[in-house]
Amino acid sequence: MKTFITFMLGLSGMLISATTLMAAVNLEKATFAGGCFWCMEHPFDELPGVVSVTSGYTGGHKKNPTYEEVSAGKTGHAESIQVVYDSAQVTYEKLLDVFWHNIDPTTKDRQFCDSGNQYRSAIFYHNEKQRLLAVQSKTALGTSKPFSAPVVTEITQAGEFYPAEEYHQHYYKKNPIRYKYYRTTCGRDSRLKELWGDAAGH
Repeated sequence: MKTFITFMLGLSGMLISATTLMAAVNLEKATFAGGCFWCMEHPFDELPGVVSVTSGYTGGHKKNPTYEEVSAGKTGHAESIQVVYDSAQVTYEKLLDVFWHNIDPTTKDRQFCDSGNQYRSAIFYHNEKQRLLAVQSKTALGTSKPFSAPVVTEITQAGEFYPAEEYHQHYYKKNPIRYKYYRTTCGRDSRLKELWGDAAGH
């Protein structure tokens, strides 16, 4: 019993230390959906201050969904990414800017060649500050956008995020040829260029 108590106290100390460490280095989470999650990791991976980018599923009702279940469009989840970042090095506003320029915000339940609710674009806010910044960003985009169609990207409270299967994580690094082929054939880069011009993501 003493050994078990000592173990639990030690584990509790580790959790407290981890929480304290996250607070000390200003780590925060941001969650976005922009169609195929393979294509959303790379833009954020490149940003100074981003600690990690994880592909996964969120926004639905099914617990621990699989890729096949989400792809079937019956879980309510969207293919998403969760970004852990140091807010002392990169702002949430910057993350929002990168997000917008890597999606087509004019299509509902679709991104490029992928259609269905699981491919909707969305900003999942984690706190009131993120919600306000997301709304402000969407409103500003509505008046400054270089295209005529309305912005239909949803803004909703973040829920449980389920990391995708390992083979999906950083797919662009593991399978660069297949990744580039998918981006090209799906029309992602050409549509981004059409929407955003020289400011388009990649």
